[in-house]
Amino acid sequence: MTYPTSVKLVDVGPRDGLQNEKQPVPAAVKVELVHRLQAAGLKNIEVTSFVSPKWVPQMADNAEVMAGISRHGDVCYSVLTPNMQGFEAALKTRPGEIVVFGAASEAFSQKNINCSIEESIERFRPVAGAALAQGISVRGAISCAVGCPYEGDVAPDRVAMVARLMKDIGVQHVGVADTIGVGTPVKVQRALEAALKHYEISGVSGHFHDTYGQALANTLASLELGIWQFDTSVAGLGGCPYAKGATGNVASEDVVYMLHGMGIETGIDLDLLIDAGKFISDALGRKPHSRAANALITKRAA
Repeated sequence: MTYPTSVKLVDVGPRDGLQNEKQPVPAAVKVELVHRLQAAGLKNIEVTSFVSPKWVPQMADNAEVMAGISRHGDVCYSVLTPNMQGFEAALKTRPGEIVVFGAASEAFSQKNINCSIEESIERFRPVAGAALAQGISVRGAISCAVGCPYEGDVAPDRVAMVARLMKDIGVQHVGVADTIGVGTPVKVQRALEAALKHYEISGVSGHFHDTYGQALANTLASLELGIWQFDTSVAGLGGCPYAKGATGNVASEDVVYMLHGMGIETGIDLDLLIDAGKFISDALGRKPHSRAANALITKRAA
């Protein structure tokens, strides 16, 4: 088995990780989290989203957070933009990348945004076009790529269809997302292979939630296909509002611990990453949802 020699991680903790937190997280705390992540060596950080504060009140401070970051020239700061209004607001904050999204489940698309998969992707055409015209990268997330809370298993050909539609509107990279964390290794490989029908290996990444404890196994299964880019979330922040008991994204610390143990380069300092996870967990009043972090914090104390 030949694994990639290095892996790129996008830490989605500040955005995907914090968006469902019930308690308000101050902008200064979010900014400090971004600073700690880039100090730990993260070169790709999903910072915030430009969505209606009515729907996602936690992200209402998006412009303040983007303005507060002391930027590193070699770090890409991503933001989620659901429409042109969001994109125009985001543009003022100088993002390095915008993220759009579509579900591989028809039921999920209809239930959450009242339109078909095709219609949902078509809505992003002007957003992608405007971003590319400004020299801003465009990444797409394919949610519910292996399972949906409404229709159960999702067929790989649905993933292939969303990848094709995203390619058609100009999306440069797609993330295959197990949004509710029901995926297992073979199912995840089939979903990734479906996306690879329309994108090169460098244009596909994995995004796995750990609801059923499968996220690391799914990461390993992805590495076996040659996938070398993943979304992870510091301290395992996050959850899915559509899946009761969903524990959030795979913890960045757990993935880095595994990769370093396999001799795979990440460019990330695990100790500083653990410190970043402890910082945000302390701010939220709980322990990190990372087994590696908790084990190493206990070891430090001893």
